[in-house]
Amino acid sequence: MIRLRHHPFPFLLYLEWALLFVAVVNELLPSRRGNVVDLSPVTILTMIVFLLLGLRLPTQQAAKILYTACGFGLILVATTFDYHGIRILPFLYLVLVIRSSLLFSLSGRLLVAAVAFTCFFLRLLYLVKNVFPRQLFIVQSLIEESCPFAQELFTERFNSFLINLTFLFALVLIFVLLLVNALLKERQSQQKLTVAVTQLRDYALRIEDLATLQERNRIAREIHDSLGHFLTGLNIQLESAIKLQKTKPEQAQIFLLEAKSMGSNALRAVRQSVATLRSDPWLELSLADAIASLSDQFTRTTNIIPDCEIVVSQPLPIEIKIAVYRIIQESLTNICKYAQATKVEIKLQVRESNLFLIVKDNGCGFNPEENLTGFGLQGMRERTAALGGSIDIESQPHLGCKITVNIPLTKHPK
Repeated sequence: MIRLRHHPFPFLLYLEWALLFVAVVNELLPSRRGNVVDLSPVTILTMIVFLLLGLRLPTQQAAKILYTACGFGLILVATTFDYHGIRILPFLYLVLVIRSSLLFSLSGRLLVAAVAFTCFFLRLLYLVKNVFPRQLFIVQSLIEESCPFAQELFTERFNSFLINLTFLFALVLIFVLLLVNALLKERQSQQKLTVAVTQLRDYALRIEDLATLQERNRIAREIHDSLGHFLTGLNIQLESAIKLQKTKPEQAQIFLLEAKSMGSNALRAVRQSVATLRSDPWLELSLADAIASLSDQFTRTTNIIPDCEIVVSQPLPIEIKIAVYRIIQESLTNICKYAQATKVEIKLQVRESNLFLIVKDNGCGFNPEENLTGFGLQGMRERTAALGGSIDIESQPHLGCKITVNIPLTKHPK
């Protein structure tokens, strides 16, 4: 049993109905003598079947070929019982070509169009040789009686009419093929776009999950490396103080003070981790206020007041705000952990169509060529590259560090 599916292009279905309606109206138009052409019951029945076939299209290749062959057969039956069916013949073949364009590839469409044109041309030749001569004989006789010299002109004009009709049908076939091909390409593009949007949505969810996992892993490493270290040392100092409490109270006091210092460091590490886990500040604050909040947290942790210079005279896209905030946050975190700095500078300004960020400290510095696997520095590079920008890290041992970020604004609409 042939599996059928609904018509994929309602617009083309309506076009088919319009062509069939025009064909029927054209067939029923009265002649100059006032006679209305009577269609045979067979012709009417075949045209109804031909119309109903357009409501559904087959999906299997064998069914498609059989479907198209049935269409040619119905057209042959409809025009055979009414020899004057030359007036409806072009419309029926156009409808069949439209349907075949939805069934076959480009080579199949061209083949069906070629067969339709050949059938139309052969039918036209048959009428010219077998039907029209009887009618033309009467016309030519009348012409010879009135004007003998007009017979040759009439024959020439009649032949020109048949040739023009053939070429016109060929041009209409080409136009229909181009129209349907354009519609099919547009639909394929829409389907590809839908698939691409779905894949992009899936990729975005995966990236979001991966980013969340990476952020959790980073925080876990921070807690393990900082808080775990401090708590381990705190436990050792307390155990030593307990052991020396009675025998050497002064030494025990030293261990207790050291334990208190480690407890303070552990508390700062916890605050830093909690601050990282807090909701994004740009949801409620401007970028300048968010940077000021980071600066205040850094001051409470290190007792260092950063020298901030924020000059932003225009609204920034949210992705740039997030990237700038995260880069400054990571820079201050690294300074707090490793730099042993006494002075920090943060400069942010927008010049022309670029954003420039500079984070500088006078700490112990490092060798950037040797520090290639650090998660924080790598994250800065990835965030900057994602926005089409560039980042430059200048640092040497004992000479501090300077991070310069340049992000273009023209690629990111507000």
